[in-house]
Amino acid sequence: MRSLISFVRSDLVRLAVGLTLTIGTLLAASAEAQPQYTADQARTFITNLAQQAISTIAVKQISDQERNQRFRTLFVSAFDLPEISRFVLARYWRSATPEQQQEFIKLFEDLQVLNWAQRFKDYKGEALQVTGSTGDADQGFSVDTSMQRPSGQPLSVSWKVHPGANGQLQVTDIIVEGVSMCITQRSDYNSLLQGDGGKFDALLAALRAKITQMGG
Repeated sequence: MRSLISFVRSDLVRLAVGLTLTIGTLLAASAEAQPQYTADQARTFITNLAQQAISTIAVKQISDQERNQRFRTLFVSAFDLPEISRFVLARYWRSATPEQQQEFIKLFEDLQVLNWAQRFKDYKGEALQVTGSTGDADQGFSVDTSMQRPSGQPLSVSWKVHPGANGQLQVTDIIVEGVSMCITQRSDYNSLLQGDGGKFDALLAALRAKITQMGG
């Protein structure tokens, strides 16, 4: 009987050791899979993003359709749309179905493309100068920049950046003169939802109508 108990205990010990080693291996693999970035890399990312936007989207000799498509390509790759969508919808994100969430992300993308592509169409020689970058929680960074304008004082613009689900650095927020784009939009979307009694379909319908009105 004692030998049987010893045998069982021995098996349990081996099982526990095996599980510990397996979990440790999985955690190590997960850590290795998540790229480690530096503040300098975050600075370079924002510098390259600004240069690419000016050289490909602010070009005067392209059609509105081409400008929209170029901005969409850059926007989708450089901004963490799922993360931004979850933040701006706050508690309403959790109440939406997966289908509603995906539609919101797509409509949010369409709205941003129409808004920002028009701004690049009206580009008048503004230049973005990176002034510094610091690390924050969750391997994220805050990249400080100054928007130099041909007329008027420079604007202070801070970019929140983190490694996205694709492993690449992506933007999660833009803060202009202390005003957060995401917090502002969070307030706007929550007001819309509260006005419609929290009905997510009503929000989606309002966004579709807005996009149609803007020519999208």
